[in-house]
Amino acid sequence: MRAFTIMWLGQIVSLLGSAMTWFAFTLWVWQKTGQASSLATVSFLAFLPTILFMPIAGTFVDRWERKRTLILSDMASAIATLIVLILYRTNNLTLWHIYLLSLLIGFFTAFQYPAYIAAITALVPKEDYARAQGMIGLAQASSNIFAPMLAAALLPTIGMSGIMTIDLITFLAAFGTLLWIKIPSRIKRDSAPTAEGFTRQVSFGFQYIFANPNLRALTFLFIAANFFIAIGATLLSPTILSHTANSERTLATILSIGALGGITGGGLLSVWGGPKRRSTGILLGGIGACLIGISLFGFATSIIVWAIASFFFSFFEPFVEGGNTSIWQTTVDENLQGRVFSARQLLTQIPYLIGVASSGWLAESVISKITGTQNGIHLSTTLLLAGVFGSITFLIGYFFPAIRYADKHKENQ
Repeated sequence: MRAFTIMWLGQIVSLLGSAMTWFAFTLWVWQKTGQASSLATVSFLAFLPTILFMPIAGTFVDRWERKRTLILSDMASAIATLIVLILYRTNNLTLWHIYLLSLLIGFFTAFQYPAYIAAITALVPKEDYARAQGMIGLAQASSNIFAPMLAAALLPTIGMSGIMTIDLITFLAAFGTLLWIKIPSRIKRDSAPTAEGFTRQVSFGFQYIFANPNLRALTFLFIAANFFIAIGATLLSPTILSHTANSERTLATILSIGALGGITGGGLLSVWGGPKRRSTGILLGGIGACLIGISLFGFATSIIVWAIASFFFSFFEPFVEGGNTSIWQTTVDENLQGRVFSARQLLTQIPYLIGVASSGWLAESVISKITGTQNGIHLSTTLLLAGVFGSITFLIGYFFPAIRYADKHKENQ
């Protein structure tokens, strides 16, 4: 765990800078357009290349050294941020530049995610997989709790260029820790499939998933649920801004409280390790995130209730993702995880991508016309419906034995 902890500390610092930049971009885009669909487009373009290229990236990750892949992907993201900083400082930044940056970072993330998961598997003992996932959730939540507050406080004095400069400095922490630690090379190289042809290598992950009943069932669960979760995650910020006259501090406060929920959930998972049956954490956590988080957020009319809903939306996320990932890490051979995890991401994130892309359109062109509402009420109504349908999806998952007993493979090892 020592090497993983060092890498984890570097990621905490780097994530803080990236989250500050993302917060600044959110405000910049909203101030330029005032449309939820524009913010949804930014998120859509960030996810699109990640999802499309991840199966190909996973195939390369299983061949390349993980440490080198992580360093190069971090470096490429830093260069993309630097280019946007130069454009902003020279008064040449436009909305399409933000769109392009989202595409580039999404492309590099396609390589970073499978390499990061495979590196964790190589570094961490099996009994600590869930704990490691809890620490990752804790790192993400820590950045999300402090980044909005810091960005909102610093923006009036240093502007967006100062925020991006801080982001570039924090990249050094990620580089330094990765250079410091040693990530084991792949073992048992002959266990990787030997089928000739790059196409067959890429398709291997999909074949592996559909050949395993438990992994196949979990994949279908998240294919169904991620559409509604994406709508909830995408519309939170525009809902707050539309109801509070574009208040930066209110948005920062509610997002930070939500991140505090993620820290609480991730910290609890890190210490406790989660329920003995990981599938229980996935299903109950999913119902809680959708019903108490997304639906309550849409139902709320006050900042206090928004803050409570935001807290629980993030609180349950580490249990869902941590339980799901630990099942996959235990089930899938270490040397195959790049391809299998990438295939899983493609299958489960396509509906998430569709949810992100359609969330603004659903609220502005469908729900607003059906209900005859505007001024943020149409956004709240969309959130309420997304949370209800998302919780129903996780509840239905309980009645499928392949999902309810997805830990069976792990317990029999």
